[in-house]
Amino acid sequence: MVLKEIDSKQFRDMVRVATHRMGKNAEFVNSLNVFPVPDGDTGTNMNLTIESGAKAVAENPSTSVGDLTESLAKGMLMGARGNSGVITSQLFRGVYKATQGMKTLNAQELANAFSNGVATAYKAVMKPVEGTILTVARVAATEGASKASETEDVEEVMKAIVEGAKKALKTTPDLLPVLKQVGVVDSGGQGLLFIYEGFLEGLLGENFADQYQPDETEMDEMINAMHHQSVQSQLATQDITNGYCTEIMVDLTADVPNKKPFELEKFREHLSNLGDSLLAVSDGEVAKVHVHTEHPGDVFQYGSQFGQLGKIKIDNMRIQHETIVDNDEQKQEAVDFAVIAVASGNGIRKLFESEGVNRIISGGQTMNPSTADIVDAIKKSGAKQAIILPNNGNIVMAAKQAAEVSDIPVGIVPTKTISQGLTAMLSFDPNASVDENVEAMTEDLDTVVSGEVTQANRDTVIDEIEIHKNDYLGIVDGSIRVDNPNLINATVEMIEKMLDEDSEIVTLMYGRDSNKSQAEQVVEKLEASHDDLEFEIHDGGQPVYNFLVSVE
Repeated sequence: MVLKEIDSKQFRDMVRVATHRMGKNAEFVNSLNVFPVPDGDTGTNMNLTIESGAKAVAENPSTSVGDLTESLAKGMLMGARGNSGVITSQLFRGVYKATQGMKTLNAQELANAFSNGVATAYKAVMKPVEGTILTVARVAATEGASKASETEDVEEVMKAIVEGAKKALKTTPDLLPVLKQVGVVDSGGQGLLFIYEGFLEGLLGENFADQYQPDETEMDEMINAMHHQSVQSQLATQDITNGYCTEIMVDLTADVPNKKPFELEKFREHLSNLGDSLLAVSDGEVAKVHVHTEHPGDVFQYGSQFGQLGKIKIDNMRIQHETIVDNDEQKQEAVDFAVIAVASGNGIRKLFESEGVNRIISGGQTMNPSTADIVDAIKKSGAKQAIILPNNGNIVMAAKQAAEVSDIPVGIVPTKTISQGLTAMLSFDPNASVDENVEAMTEDLDTVVSGEVTQANRDTVIDEIEIHKNDYLGIVDGSIRVDNPNLINATVEMIEKMLDEDSEIVTLMYGRDSNKSQAEQVVEKLEASHDDLEFEIHDGGQPVYNFLVSVE
């Protein structure tokens, strides 16, 4: 039987199975990495990227494939991590652009979508390198286009795409010398093949093995990959010409003094002169940049001309490379600087990890970790110095006690909310001292207003506010400001009390007892009277609080 179209149900199955398959095989993909840090966890990065996209698809009720590809692309863009994640997100941005407005996809439209994805991904990389994920994507798309000229069967086209990816993956060691040197295929290409295989499995409705079982040749590759740190140690640290892996996110919708118009091609061209390994992508509202440079400050200064800088990350690749060399020689040097945060909720944990937190202590409201718990986390970090983000007023004292008994210098940034903790991380500098970091990170705490929404567990009166059991409370910077029986109204009322004339961005993190739809209702009500504000919604997954809110 010939299947001539992919509908929304089938597309959802494709995304779901591909995400599952990538997740099950992330560690195998990680094992194939051969390049110097920090771009060393390809499987993890690709898994987190597609997970973000799949979540967006699952939350979109549309029955149009074009709408779902848009959700997939936007979710992947915002969730992208590392070179592999960004390139993967750009592939699916191209797929989305080619499928806008389409209710279903036929064979030719499916092939065109993959071809457009390749064109978009190649444009996103200033100097494309063959023998990478790009090659696998390109050959796969070419095979799909060829098959689409012969048949109307979408299953046959998807099969051709998978076979093309397999064929291209085998050639990657011949195209990229470092792969042949170590004896592995390209990790990003392998990850993309897992995704494409998941698409095919989802489309066919067949159940294959969840976890990839490598054949004899691939097992040899895995053995060789175990020595990839040795390969890295053969590269001299002094040979690294651009030593800082620099990442920024620019909010292009924000108003900044002397703001310049944004043109992606000119943006990339300028940044290409500041370093190498450049990736610069944009969806029109946000620009994300990854570049290896000797002068991170120049990247920050240039990006700030087009909007407000959001996430900022710098990794000293020379220090990280030296650590790999030392480990290869059995010199177990400790991590230089750890940031340890207290948090609860998978989404909250991921937000902190994305900002550079090394270790998370599970805890928060009603789950305060002890001094011993914090000391244990410090020891397990293996760091020479550390910063603690308590993220709750009831945890600050225990954190200070842990610092006093610790064997290494430990600084406490007195964050009392999750929002303050995330804001403080923007000022963390791994090259600065503990005291310098504490000062800089503490100064940032006043730039954010924190709000929390939870349910009252008893009747009472506080600060002249009559509180009723099971009503929703709006707490602003530790003070109860709102009591309302309706969750949406309570949250809107609380946020209104958090705003002032300088407010620009409102971030909502919904907890395990709330959902995205409720967060969107809050935003809709606020947008009606505040069209100058920007809103962000995240799945925090936190207990106790229906919403955590920050206003900056």
